This record gives sequence, C-alpha cells and structure tokens, in this order.
Amino acid sequence: MTKTDRLRQETLLTHLGRDPQAHYGTVNTPVYHASTLLKDTVEAFEEAGRNRLVKGKSSYGRGGTPTTFAFEDTVARLEGAYGAVAVSSGLQAIAVALMTFAKAGSHILVPDTIYFPGRRICEVLLRDRGVETTFYNPTIGAGIAALIRDNTVAIYMESPGSLTFEIQDVPAIVAEARAKGVITIIDNTWATPLFFRPLDHGVDISLHAATKYMVGHSDAMLGVIASTEEHYESLRRTGQFLGCNAAPDDLYLGLRGLRTLAVRLDRHQANARRLAEWLAQRPEVDRLLYPALPGDPGHTIWKRDFTGASGLFAMVLNPCARASVTAMIDGLDLFGIGASWGGYESLILLTDPRPIRTAAPWTDPGHVVRIHAGLEHCDDLIADLEAGFERLNATEETIAARAG
Repeated sequence: MTKTDRLRQETLLTHLGRDPQAHYGTVNTPVYHASTLLKDTVEAFEEAGRNRLVKGKSSYGRGGTPTTFAFEDTVARLEGAYGAVAVSSGLQAIAVALMTFAKAGSHILVPDTIYFPGRRICEVLLRDRGVETTFYNPTIGAGIAALIRDNTVAIYMESPGSLTFEIQDVPAIVAEARAKGVITIIDNTWATPLFFRPLDHGVDISLHAATKYMVGHSDAMLGVIASTEEHYESLRRTGQFLGCNAAPDDLYLGLRGLRTLAVRLDRHQANARRLAEWLAQRPEVDRLLYPALPGDPGHTIWKRDFTGASGLFAMVLNPCARASVTAMIDGLDLFGIGASWGGYESLILLTDPRPIRTAAPWTDPGHVVRIHAGLEHCDDLIADLEAGFERLNATEETIAARAG
C-alpha cells in the first residue's frame, strides 16, 4: 500500500496527476501541445511503437502526452481502475467502449433510458455493422438474465437514466452478466467517482462525459473510459485505431476542474435537494424525478449504492399547455436554456422522453422539465422559478379565457 492509498477522495483530487518537480516546480501539469515525439535512437523509436498500448507510453502525440497521462491516471485512481483512456467527448467514450466489444454477429443489451446520441450509435452505427441491440427496461435488475443470449457480449448501463432518472440495480445486473461471461459497461457521469464507484460493484468499465462535472465550467469537450486491467489494452487499441484523442487544452481544463470537484458537487447536491423539495410542494408539479428523494422509485437502491446525488434532476408538471411551460422557461433570468449540464451555472430544458423509448414507454401526460442546479444562491434560484410559475399560471388563465 502506498501513502496515497490511504488518502480520501477529496485529498486525492488535490494531489493526483501532478508532479511539480518534473515540470520546473509548476503546481499544475503543463499543457503539452505535441504531434511528433522525438526519440534519441532508432531502437528507442521502435520500442515506443511496440509499447504504444502500454499505460503511460506513447510514440506519437495522438497516443498521449504528459497532460493526457496526468488526467487519465487521476481518473483511474478515483474510479479504482487499472487505467483510463481519455477521448474527445462523452459520446466518443460510449462509441469506443461499445465498439471494442461489439462485433458483427454479436448482441448487446442497452437500457431504454440511454443518453439519446448513444442510442443512435446502437440503432445506426452498430446495426449497420451487424450488431444487434436489445433495449431493456432499466429497472429490470436480475431479470436481465432472461435477455442474455449466447452471442451477448456486453451489457450497458446508465444509472440514473437520461431524462427520467431511473436507478439501475447494478450489482444484480453484474452478477447475471458475470455468470454468463458478459462484459458490463456503465455511464457514471451523473454520480462521478465521488458518489458512486462502479468497479467496486463488479462493473468492468466506467465511462464519463468529463465535459460535465469533471470539467465543471462548460468550456471543454472531454470524455474518459476507466477499466479493469483485463480490458484496458483493448479499449486503448480501439481508441487509437479510430484516431480518438483528447485535446491538450481540454485535458488541462479537466484536470483543473477535478481539483474543485468535491466542493462543487457538495453545492450542486445541496441546491438540487432544496430545489426539489421546494418544487415538490408546488401545485403545478405532479412529481419529481430525483432518486435522492424519499419516495422516488429508485431511492432504496440509490441509498444502498450511492454516497450522494448530483445537481441534475427533473420534474413532471401537471398537464398544461406547452405555451404555458415555454412562457415559464423563456422568462427565467438565472436558468440558461441549453444542453449538457455539470457546469457552475443552472440550466433548464423542456424534454420529451416519449419518442425515444421502446422497452419502457413513457406515458406521463405532463411535460418533463429537466433542471441542473448550479452554484448560485438557492434563494435566488427559487425566486426565479417562482416568477416562472406565475407566468405559467397566467398563460393558462389566458388560454382558458380564450377557450371560454
């Protein structure tokens, strides 16, 4: 056991991935912009090529630089993984992970709640290459065994699920997968390694849209895949064959974001919980989709497996006109309307899960509004939403008056 093995996650975030004495005393690992990596001899160059899939080794800029390896090593340690592979986005992390194992004639299992661009990888890219995908109800748990075939190579998970936040019984799914020799992959972006460590629960591969909480400032595109030793080399090979690599400046921003991840997540979580509890009392809201709340269908499993909840959740409104919801959202001052999440700013988005479900249809009649609680003072966020509900109700009254 090394000295850092005894340290807590918050301390590791501050100290991993940097070596000031190796970089002239600079506190942060510098940004290495490089394509060509020079070697002293022909033998050294050839050896670097032979070792290009070894963790921390590179023969060309695309294979990684000290900036790359600092970020990868930090994420791997936080996840309890053997190694990590940095790529240019969360979507690329999904693609590399799936394409590493899904070959022509094989079958994969994917939750119906997967991030929609990831679903398109399955429905278009993999399908066109002879891979069959079965989308399953995310709450299936050990029932996944009935869907595993002789040619099933991987089970993908995302917990909680995109847009509607269903929590998956990861240990139960992993147990069935291992019994059949099937690889397990999970998108761990929502929880980060601070609130959930998939590999501790038997998962083989954990991936992240590091664009979100790891970067934390809405200014970089970054993905990362952490895995056990058994699968590390295969994942890195796929990434290199596809020419995937993260930009050096984005890697630097990812490393810098990790330094404050713990304190930011504490604030995101506190704001989200308070907003959710306040929203639960609003007459306009039918229910909240946030597994950290008692009463949420996934709360029991969340409480068992997770140590915290991030700032992303959703609310289902009582049935009302779309114009009323857009009036509420369009007039907000502090909530930006935009995709992604995980940055310091609060976001809000009107979503519709219905067109992208096949195994677990979404039947709620009310509009689904996704919220990312940023780092603002929660009283100000509540006041902004309160004014938004006033606009929603005023628009509903206008519509009813016109109809009457």
